[in-house]
Amino acid sequence: MASPSSPVSGAGAPGVEWRTDSAPVDYPAALRDMEERAAAILTGEAVERVWLLEHPPLYTAGTSADPAELIDPRFPVHDAGRGGRYTYHGPGQRIGYLNIDLRDRGRDVRNFVHHLEGWMIDALDELGIAAWRAEGRIGIWTDDLDGREAKIGALGIRVRRWVTLHGFSINVDPDLSHFGGIVPCGLAEYPVTSIAALGKLASMTALDAALERHFPSFLNRLGRCGAGLEQCGGGS
Repeated sequence: MASPSSPVSGAGAPGVEWRTDSAPVDYPAALRDMEERAAAILTGEAVERVWLLEHPPLYTAGTSADPAELIDPRFPVHDAGRGGRYTYHGPGQRIGYLNIDLRDRGRDVRNFVHHLEGWMIDALDELGIAAWRAEGRIGIWTDDLDGREAKIGALGIRVRRWVTLHGFSINVDPDLSHFGGIVPCGLAEYPVTSIAALGKLASMTALDAALERHFPSFLNRLGRCGAGLEQCGGGS
């Protein structure tokens, strides 16, 4: 892998740039880059992109963030502009920012989010982790070593003129104590876990490879469904 100034582009899917950065990327810089890419896609000056990266420790506030859920702002807090509440990003967590053009993919945000969840679940399954959606709760869930349902992945999306921004995070081996500064996604009653905390040996590189392998299927499912989730078969 390379530094942020020299990203590595993988196979991904035809017509979609696949970029991976190894060094932590400053959040405001990533936000500017993502927004510029979305604007360029709208004008036909750039192709769609999946950008995999990490951030230095920080908290982000979505459009539904409740100030009471910011318990200990020990790290910088950034307004994200995405949906959702407070979340934590930091080293050991894989972030995926998606600039995907939905204008020819059904213009259905709910369908996009559903299949994004399915993509994350498929990648984790390849690494030996059974994960699932939970009714009424945003994110990806699994059982921790104590048998409690715990959050292993988060997602938050913004759509501008049918081009997506922001995306997902999956906890590989972050410092889980850093989540204690917030109520993650407003769900105080559920713990947060990671691939490492589950006793799995999967690395960031292994997760990236699994995401890349399952990405074409995710994109194909978006292309097949355009009339609403109720006509998309419901599965991941």
